[in-house]
Amino acid sequence: MSAGRSADGREVQIPLQQVAPSLATPLTVAPPIASSSHRPSSSWPLNDPTTSQGFPAGFLPLHGGFRDHFVDTPESKYQCEDCNLVLCQPRQTECGHRFCQSCISSILSRPNPVCPADREPLFKDKIFRDVCCHREIMGLKVYCRSEANGCEEQMSLQQIPDHLNVCPFFEVPCPLGKCKERMMRKEIPDHLSWKCKHRETTCEFCMTKMPLTELQKHKETVCPAFPVSCPNHCSFSSLPRSELSSHQHDCPKAQVSCQFHRYGCTFKGLNQDMRQHESTFAAEHLRIMASRNSSLEKKVEDVKSEMLERYKVLPALSNRLSELENQNEELKEKNRQMEQKLATMQKLMSSHSEKLMEVELEVRALRQFRDEVENLRGTLENVRTRLNALEQGGRSGTGSATHTLASLETQLSRHDDMLSVHEIRLADMDLRFQVLETASYNGTLIWKIRDYKRRKQEAVAAKTLSLYSQPFYTGYFGYKMCARVYLNGDGMGKGTHLSLFFVVMRGEYDALLPWPFKQKVTLMLMDQGPSRKHLGDAFKPDPNSSSFRRPQAEMNIASGCPLFVSQSVLETGSYIKDDTIFIKVTVDTSDLPDP
Repeated sequence: MSAGRSADGREVQIPLQQVAPSLATPLTVAPPIASSSHRPSSSWPLNDPTTSQGFPAGFLPLHGGFRDHFVDTPESKYQCEDCNLVLCQPRQTECGHRFCQSCISSILSRPNPVCPADREPLFKDKIFRDVCCHREIMGLKVYCRSEANGCEEQMSLQQIPDHLNVCPFFEVPCPLGKCKERMMRKEIPDHLSWKCKHRETTCEFCMTKMPLTELQKHKETVCPAFPVSCPNHCSFSSLPRSELSSHQHDCPKAQVSCQFHRYGCTFKGLNQDMRQHESTFAAEHLRIMASRNSSLEKKVEDVKSEMLERYKVLPALSNRLSELENQNEELKEKNRQMEQKLATMQKLMSSHSEKLMEVELEVRALRQFRDEVENLRGTLENVRTRLNALEQGGRSGTGSATHTLASLETQLSRHDDMLSVHEIRLADMDLRFQVLETASYNGTLIWKIRDYKRRKQEAVAAKTLSLYSQPFYTGYFGYKMCARVYLNGDGMGKGTHLSLFFVVMRGEYDALLPWPFKQKVTLMLMDQGPSRKHLGDAFKPDPNSSSFRRPQAEMNIASGCPLFVSQSVLETGSYIKDDTIFIKVTVDTSDLPDP
């Protein structure tokens, strides 16, 4: 740091970073090195970034050796063999010659480097730092680097950085930063007091402190105490800039408009003529104000009448708003219900898509069985053809033909058995396919019963007393159920009524479901006419009945309505169409927990 004084007498501290860019880092000497050997044992890495550590930037020359003015001429052993200057960070080669670090680095960068003193080849790993020589050189006496400016100080080379930090003859830049001039350190106080264009000064009018370069602009533009003349050239020749605005209102030569110009007065003139105008045209101003007042009163009456009209429609608007709010609430409720239905449909579609994959797999297996059956039938026809040919030839043939005929009959019998097995499997696959195709997973069964008359006659003749529907489910992992109908009635309704029952079946996921079965069941006969007068009955399962406990067999005992609908009502209404009736069974799944 260096000290100087500013224009107002304050002490200014000048850091070395502002003094000389070449001495920007803290100026400290290199740490002492313990070894005093002429050649250390460790090799010197040429690209080592720590080789100049301990010296400030700018102290060491960029290339070559020291160019300082030495008090005594240095011995030749301190001179570089390449640049002939005093060694800077000396390095010693294997042949015993010394070079500056930058010089030896330049030599080694050439192809096939050799020592310029004895032409011996040089190798990077055979070059070492000469610590002892470096210490001796740093102790040599030199003159101050500001000798040309008048400094007569002498010091060791190592002490130069410390001295330059305080040397009064050392050239430094202006500490204010904006000034580009350089001067000796001892000249800083005079420079800050009289010469620097950026020195701090005080406005003599408002006493504000600012750089000298901004003073004139400050006076001409913003200084509140600077004297200015009235733009109207009145008797006030000079007044402070801060009072000019208020003076404009009172200036006798200011151009002003009549204060009644908002109401229609068109007079414009000097401020000094305004009082005479106001006294002369007072009656006119009153007339203008009265006219304006009448106009305002009329507008007020119009606004009152308009407000009364709007008040009249306000109750209707309020009622309409209430209706719209109610409609909005209804729409929100419908929207909520639709979202619930959509979520249910999405779940249903997801379960159906999985079931559809199962159906596709069943269809593929069914097609394979059909192909096998067709192949067996073709083989059977070939066997029968051959058998007929053999029978015709066997009538006049020998015993061997009889033996062949017997083996063919055996083969034909085996093929018949295989064909029967495949036909049974095919029928079973058809039945399973129909069940999967018509299965419902939302707790609702729509059962279409065709050939009503024929089936009714079979029931009357006791051939087929009851019919079972396809299974349906409360969910993909829910209860498995079906319906059972007696077309000629059962029990108390036999011969007079159609009896309809609900059956709980054994399902794959019964272990995950709550038991006994407690869901509300609705049975319904669908009216196919335009009136849609469906006949229905509903019941809540009895938890003590075995019909609603977890099934141990394929299905539980049926439970329902023996007197569901009389035969006369069924056959005289519009419940039978195209010899077909529809039965609907609905199971309430709203409070059913997920398995």
